[in-house]
Amino acid sequence: MLRLRPYKSCDASAIVSWSGDEISFRKWSADRFPAYPITAEDLNRHYEAMADSDSFYEFTAFDETGIVGHLIMRFTDKEKHTLRFGFVIVDPNKRGKGYGRKMLSMAIQYAFEFLGPERITLGVFENNPAAHRCYLAAGFTETVETPPSFFHIGKDTWKCLEMELKKNIFF
Repeated sequence: MLRLRPYKSCDASAIVSWSGDEISFRKWSADRFPAYPITAEDLNRHYEAMADSDSFYEFTAFDETGIVGHLIMRFTDKEKHTLRFGFVIVDPNKRGKGYGRKMLSMAIQYAFEFLGPERITLGVFENNPAAHRCYLAAGFTETVETPPSFFHIGKDTWKCLEMELKKNIFF
């Protein structure tokens, strides 16, 4: 049975190992970390920098085998109307089995019930069709009012699609 709990620093070593290569790492983290690869300490330092914020939340999904997924939630406005999901990742050995969709569903329910945003947003790179399908399956839709953003990853330019889920549609 999949469950969601607050992130613990001991989760970091598994999480940073899941991205595999630099392309997968950048699909997960975009440009949030200057160097690849990162260490567990790098991830924990990144989260510790947000420790005093009441707008940033890290979560880990786990089942009877151990940790299987991870994501963060952060408010993007001071009124706390918009919550953004990020760093969404699932153990590569569990991908394609519904863990990502289930983890997102649990996170969405938690967010709307306890944090109270009007909408949840996330970004997905156009070259990450598996993640895009997962987000669609979890109820997200592409936004039309927000133009896409572009990230320069190495020598390439990646288009980031914005997606959202509004509370009145989910609840």
